[in-house]
Amino acid sequence: MMLNENMLQQLLQKLPVLRREIQKVIVGQETVLDEVLVSMLAGGHCLLEGVPGLAKTLLVRTLAQALDLPFRRIQFTPDLMPTDIIGTEVLEEDHITGKRFFKFNKGPLFANIILADEINRTPPKTQSALLEAMQEFEVTYAGQTYPLDRPFFILATQNPIEQSGTYPLPEAQLDRFLLYIRIGYPGEQEETAILAGTTGSKKVQVTPVLNAADILQLQQFVREVAIDPELIHYVSRLIRATRPATTEVTEIRELVRWGAGPRAGQALILTAKALALLHGRFAVTMADIKTMALPVLRHRILLNFKAEAEGLQTDDVTNILLQKITRIATSLS
Repeated sequence: MMLNENMLQQLLQKLPVLRREIQKVIVGQETVLDEVLVSMLAGGHCLLEGVPGLAKTLLVRTLAQALDLPFRRIQFTPDLMPTDIIGTEVLEEDHITGKRFFKFNKGPLFANIILADEINRTPPKTQSALLEAMQEFEVTYAGQTYPLDRPFFILATQNPIEQSGTYPLPEAQLDRFLLYIRIGYPGEQEETAILAGTTGSKKVQVTPVLNAADILQLQQFVREVAIDPELIHYVSRLIRATRPATTEVTEIRELVRWGAGPRAGQALILTAKALALLHGRFAVTMADIKTMALPVLRHRILLNFKAEAEGLQTDDVTNILLQKITRIATSLS
């Protein structure tokens, strides 16, 4: 691998510090935190889903505090317009010449970390304003293209139980999110710690750990993490097995309407590399791939009516696939 070992080791030493800074505020949720950090290291965006009160917004805000990067929060509402996100042109006048001209005033999307809070509360027209930014890292307004600063990281939240007045994200937009992260209720000990830590007068200070240059360098290192060709073949086989037309798994033909596309395979390999680097390893293992399979495929497999009638979710289907697709040698696990 073409890795600058000294720089890499210095950056890797900062990752546990980053985690500790976030955990000053966020109690438990180790898996969720891992997945958010993996998404950041892989250079993608993530969608966080959980019922109200599970600290989704607090997690994103704390991450922003632990990173020395500009942060903006956009509260998505039914009356939010695309220009409220991207920005708009305003007519200004040169006080010296008296000449009038249009100037583009950048919207809140022009930051490094964006919290898209309750993204499913805004209509599709406004949701689609994020598509170009998420995929191309640029926005277009009035025929002019404006690049976004890198790193650029969108963390969107949505509430799964309050469906009144919401607009579910279309599959095309869901596919732009690298990971779909579900946040569950805390355990008993964690909840007790949360209650004790958040009802007193003590204020926690979060210290920035990584800057923009650090994150961009880590994202480059992620792409240089080694992966065995057999594991790439396994990922290809796994993704193809999600599609009813090409699958070798009977349950998929019976339960799935649409399978995952090639972007899912790219996401699975990239996030597996990021997970390996997050744990201080420079090669992907089978365990890394299996760990990232759920959040990668969760929003990329569309179940049919039979699966929904049986109360199955995409995680159940993914677990079936992981059990069935076992041709890779155990030595690679």
